[in-house]
Amino acid sequence: MSSASAANASIGVGIFSGRSTASAPSSDVVFLIGMRVNRLFAFRKWMHVSAAMPRMLRELYANPELGFLGGETLLNWRGVTSMQYWKSFEHLHAYAHARDAAHLPAWAAFHRAIGRDGSVGIWHETYLIEANHSESIYAYMPPWGLSRAFGRIPITSVNDRARQRVEGA
Repeated sequence: MSSASAANASIGVGIFSGRSTASAPSSDVVFLIGMRVNRLFAFRKWMHVSAAMPRMLRELYANPELGFLGGETLLNWRGVTSMQYWKSFEHLHAYAHARDAAHLPAWAAFHRAIGRDGSVGIWHETYLIEANHSESIYAYMPPWGLSRAFGRIPITSVNDRARQRVEGA
């Protein structure tokens, strides 16, 4: 057994030994979207809202032509965040406005269920990232974040420093 195989075996299935970085995309969009429970006892309202994202994610994973590249779902106190990667802002915008996609009905359902009562908050942030303007490092991690969306490459002397990875040296 090679030393890399031995390291992977001792760490766990799917965890890459050593350090790696994400394959640098030409450009991409990082989209963060989430919900926050403002009234803990409004269980029916926030459960209804929280059910919308899994439906949208299933649709996006099943239809790669929509431009969704992958993502992670993160639980936090009082909420859930979906960290997503998209091919372009145009793909993200088109999905958000597509009449035959799951997003618009979910948005309308949110307004019907929550209205202006504030029991559940929703939010999103969109970041446009140009080539050679992002940096990542993963140490003893399974595919995660950018590396899951774009693939991973090992850290070598050519990309050992953050500045090298950002500048594409």
